[in-house]
Amino acid sequence: MKWIDYDKWGEILDSLKRHKLRTALTMFAVWWGIFMLVILLGAGSGLQNGVEYNFRDDAINSIWLYQGKTSKPYKGLPAGRWITFENDDFNTLKSQIPGIEYSTGRLYMSGEYFVTYQNKAFSFDIRSVHPGHQMIENSIITRGRFLNDKDIEEFRKVAVIGTKVTEAFFDEDESPIGKQISIKGTTYQVVGEFTDDGSDNELRKIYLPLTTVQKVVTGRDNIDQMMFTIGDATLEESQVIEKQIRSEMALRKQYDIEDENAMWVRNNVENFQEFQMVFAFINAFIWFVGIGSIIAGVIGVSKIMLIVVKERTREIGIRKALGATPPSILNMIITESLV
Repeated sequence: MKWIDYDKWGEILDSLKRHKLRTALTMFAVWWGIFMLVILLGAGSGLQNGVEYNFRDDAINSIWLYQGKTSKPYKGLPAGRWITFENDDFNTLKSQIPGIEYSTGRLYMSGEYFVTYQNKAFSFDIRSVHPGHQMIENSIITRGRFLNDKDIEEFRKVAVIGTKVTEAFFDEDESPIGKQISIKGTTYQVVGEFTDDGSDNELRKIYLPLTTVQKVVTGRDNIDQMMFTIGDATLEESQVIEKQIRSEMALRKQYDIEDENAMWVRNNVENFQEFQMVFAFINAFIWFVGIGSIIAGVIGVSKIMLIVVKERTREIGIRKALGATPPSILNMIITESLV
């Protein structure tokens, strides 16, 4: 028994040499289909991973509120009024809206401030927040602790710093916990250090108790942003909570609830769901295009089988007359087409 039929393979190779262009185009069609499928799947997965990576920096189950400007008159009040957030707004939403899990206000100290430690001074981004900010921003404590309720209630002058801040001020084996840093003339004790899955810019931040900054720096109870997590709420449940928040704020601030410019709401549950739907469509389209390209190559191979049969009609008749079996003839045609 022959393991390799040299005569058969010799005939096949001879046929391929006689039809070089046909062979090359068929090979290219099949290769192109597989290549396009691999490239499209890789690009789609890379894009999806990139978007999902951006969501890692913030809690997916969170709702963010931003101050805005009214675009409609309401009960005699003119359009164009700036809507500002205050401590009472935050406390009311936190206590009265069902489904809220973690919550924080955020107060920005405009621009970057010079922070000093001993004879060193660097510029960093300062943010004033509540304890719930850790869960909403997915901050990971590496040393010490994050801000707590006592810090807020007692207006404590404490700070939680990013790892890049630690690297700037302290030696590699030196702990920042308990050290005193100065911000705009006020001394704060470092009680914690954090890292973050976001960009390096996130690690250059310093978090202070919001009430402390309101008392020491601004002298007002204003808040720039409010953020809340809503547990394992579904998309529909998150939309209900969002509607309740909009209704409560419209009532408190006296503006038309349909005026979306008065307060901008970012529902991350809804946003993430939309991204998932978009990428499901993209992946389906990629598979459609890729498989279509492969099918085109398969059709090309099928056409070659027909051509081979037509070219060898006389030869097949001679082979049958000499005793060749139908399976052996079929095997020859399929092998040549696939090769």
